[in-house]
Amino acid sequence: MIVAVTGATGNIGSAVVRRLLADGHEVRGIARRTPVEGLDDRVAWTELDLTAADRDARLLEVLSGADAVVHTAWGFQPTRDVAFLRRLDVGGTAAVVRAATAAGVPHLVHVSSQGAYSPGPGPSPVEEDWPTGGAAPELPYSRHKAAAERVLDAHEAVPDHTPVVARVRPSLVVRAEAGGAVARYMLPSLVPQGVLRLLPVLPLDRRLRLQVTHTDDVADAIVAVVLSRATGAFNLAAEPVLGREDVARALGTPAVHLPWPALRALAGLGWTLRLQPFDPGWLDMARVVPTMSSRRAREELGWQPAHDARDAMAEAVAGMARGEGGGSPALRPRRWLEQLGNLVGRGPVSRRPTA
Repeated sequence: MIVAVTGATGNIGSAVVRRLLADGHEVRGIARRTPVEGLDDRVAWTELDLTAADRDARLLEVLSGADAVVHTAWGFQPTRDVAFLRRLDVGGTAAVVRAATAAGVPHLVHVSSQGAYSPGPGPSPVEEDWPTGGAAPELPYSRHKAAAERVLDAHEAVPDHTPVVARVRPSLVVRAEAGGAVARYMLPSLVPQGVLRLLPVLPLDRRLRLQVTHTDDVADAIVAVVLSRATGAFNLAAEPVLGREDVARALGTPAVHLPWPALRALAGLGWTLRLQPFDPGWLDMARVVPTMSSRRAREELGWQPAHDARDAMAEAVAGMARGEGGGSPALRPRRWLEQLGNLVGRGPVSRRPTA
């Protein structure tokens, strides 16, 4: 098969590319910044910015003749430039749909998110028919994931539409190689990532429920969707559902109860004063996002995560503490001196489209 992958150098996209290559498929990798080191010559790379004026024409060119397109590209930064993120996330999704339609690509796999779902009914798990109105409309990530679902709804409302569409909705997707990227997003530039191992306590609400899935397991499910040309939505979440104590155990520090309102107020104050780049809306989403059932993926795709959620969380925390990275600009290691230089020369990470 010929499979085009947008966001091919990111956390999920790079794992999908690796999995497809291992199975002998032809891969067209699309990314804003293609790898400089360790460039895999089995991939036909296209450097393409999904906010650029010529994106439609260039997407049409690269998607022509493909058997499927996997759309993983998504922006997390600059966190304070919401208009840019909407152009990239929602506008980029619409551009991929238009180009795939014009190119006659038969199958589109869109990587949505648990965050696209509306607030949940408590601990009871939801299936894929749960509304996708966004768990936290105040968080651009959640709002844009829901808006991208509306783009797909409009496409599927057209009779005899091509491509047919599958939507995968994973939980938090983690691996060690993404640790540096996550640390760049979450930690102030002046703070070394090793501080994560020095926290005296972890202040979190005792009611926290968190679903975590290893990147490689998500990639396995996506490739299974591609190969079976499956359609519809698939929740992807490993077991077990984690609580506050599981996160504390991964960090190696005791947890103390801090109610959601107090935690949100502290994070919001740090955000307002520009002391930290982490949008407090992520806490709003964590508080209300529904727990997902992955029954359909297990039964129809034969999906069985190879990684326990606790192990995936431990790997992610270790990767963040080391600032670990992969072989692409998006997944490069986090280095404190580089962070300091970028802060001085390019401004805070929350204002830069490339962290």
